[in-house]
Amino acid sequence: MSTNLRPDAFSMDTAALSKKLGSLPEWNLADLYAAPDDPAFAADMKRGEEEARRFAETYKGKLSGLSGEDLAQAIRAYEALGDLLGRTGSYAQLYYVGNTTDPARAKFYGDVSAKQTDISAILLFFELELNKIADDELALKLKVPALAHYGPWIDNLRKEKPYQLDDKSEELFLEKSQTGYSAWNRLFDESLAEMRFTVDSEELSLEPTLTLLMAPEEAKRKAAAQALAQSFKKNLRLFTHITNTLAKDKEISDRWRGFKDIADARHLSNRVEPEVVAALVEAVRQAYPRLSHRYYRMKAKWLGKAKLDHWDRNAPLPQEDAREVKWDDARTIVLDAYRGFAPEMAEIAGRFFDKRWIDAPVRPGKTSGAFAHPTVPSAHPYVLLNYMGKTRDVMTLAHELGHGVHQVLAADQGALMAQTPLTLAETASVFGEMLTFQALLKEAKDPKKRKAMLAQKVEDMLNTVVRQIAFYTFERKIHTARKEGELTAEQINAIWLEVQSESLGPGIAFSEGYETFWVYISHFIHAPFYVYAYAFGDCLVNSLYARYRESAEGFQEKYFAMLKAGGSKHHKELLEPFGLDASDPTFWLKGLKVIEGFIDELEAMETA
Repeated sequence: MSTNLRPDAFSMDTAALSKKLGSLPEWNLADLYAAPDDPAFAADMKRGEEEARRFAETYKGKLSGLSGEDLAQAIRAYEALGDLLGRTGSYAQLYYVGNTTDPARAKFYGDVSAKQTDISAILLFFELELNKIADDELALKLKVPALAHYGPWIDNLRKEKPYQLDDKSEELFLEKSQTGYSAWNRLFDESLAEMRFTVDSEELSLEPTLTLLMAPEEAKRKAAAQALAQSFKKNLRLFTHITNTLAKDKEISDRWRGFKDIADARHLSNRVEPEVVAALVEAVRQAYPRLSHRYYRMKAKWLGKAKLDHWDRNAPLPQEDAREVKWDDARTIVLDAYRGFAPEMAEIAGRFFDKRWIDAPVRPGKTSGAFAHPTVPSAHPYVLLNYMGKTRDVMTLAHELGHGVHQVLAADQGALMAQTPLTLAETASVFGEMLTFQALLKEAKDPKKRKAMLAQKVEDMLNTVVRQIAFYTFERKIHTARKEGELTAEQINAIWLEVQSESLGPGIAFSEGYETFWVYISHFIHAPFYVYAYAFGDCLVNSLYARYRESAEGFQEKYFAMLKAGGSKHHKELLEPFGLDASDPTFWLKGLKVIEGFIDELEAMETA
């Protein structure tokens, strides 16, 4: 795959890092298409549009009169179209994120996205019309086994019925998305990818600058934090405008659709009850003093400080092994941990390495962070990383491969039911992290090493639970305040500091510039209110793992059955075999107790 890299200092440093870490894989997108100008890509786009038009001609205005068997046939055709168009759309996105600063890639992605929206507009009638069928008529049709197969998808679709608009309004919302939120999302991505941060006279992109916040030397951490703050301040006006625009765009959509709460649309798409999320948020916020506040006070003492500066929050402990983990070693660590749980899990994860489904190197223009993209059931997932050899990068690899395994197992549900709601989408990823951590902890015989590993795990869990619930609280405050008018950068900064102070506690000092660190959190832009899913997943996995430790017999079969279900079952039904219930208010306390237990163990080491 062509990378179109600029021969700057950063790319040379990246090459040197890759040499130290071993050969880092770049994904092979040819499993989807050979290149943007691959004739197969153009043919599939053309076929998708032609089949969409034929589909509309065949079924538009006729769904109510179809038999159960004929309606099932229509849904199968719709699902096949979704797979075909999802393949082209996935390729365009994955090709683009490899270098978002390349104008040719940006144009390709933009053109494909626009065409996909046009085709989606042709198909828009189907789900809207399906929801217009009377309940009693649909119940009769669902007695046909072929249609009953799609029952879970139809049930989920019917939940959206109260928030549907008339057909013309829905078409307008869809078409305007190209110049609405989608355009602002793209502006955010490209602006962030182009930003450079000067650290000790060297220009870095976002990912390696953030990585320096975990450097052993405080001078490097401080320099990175100051560089981030300096560049964020320079671009504050742009990111404030993006945030204001997208918050208003969402408020307009919610108001037209009739959502009462600012997060109701996310809860609906997650198939989770608002009261379940509220119970999670309240449990975590009540636990702040027992978790983050207590831990960061301890860490300040370990580092010989009265308070941690904000750039010390993820600093390694003096006993921590700061050596770079070579890529082949990271692969062995994760696959061995997966194999210890279930050989099938390691076999599936191994495919990602063997078949080049992973893109690991840091490159100029490459999107920051990490993700697993499911593509479509007829293909396979891909994983994106920015691997720099840190222990946390190994955990990120375990996390994203967990997603990948989940996506492979759920693919048999088909294009309409394979996708898992966000509340359960983080289960396999966080479980994969826990398996990897426990395998490494078992090998740690030196008490100092064990302490360092436990501390790092606690920090990762605090980042997943406390920090993400703080992010959710921040989003709620921003979207609520935006209803009263446009927010200034100073107002957003103040809300950020208020929420961070509450969640991280008095053990951390926030230096000037930290108030702008909301700028780079892409979830606020791409998926409003997504973030609570991380806390949901972590607390859920803590409870799941406790069940596994109590009784491993039969656990793997139940676990794989849960992953294979994809989006075909509600979280209550999926957790029932494990004796867990997320709607029970005490459920979240069990998950938080695991984090608290690790902190207790660290505290006991201090007094021993």
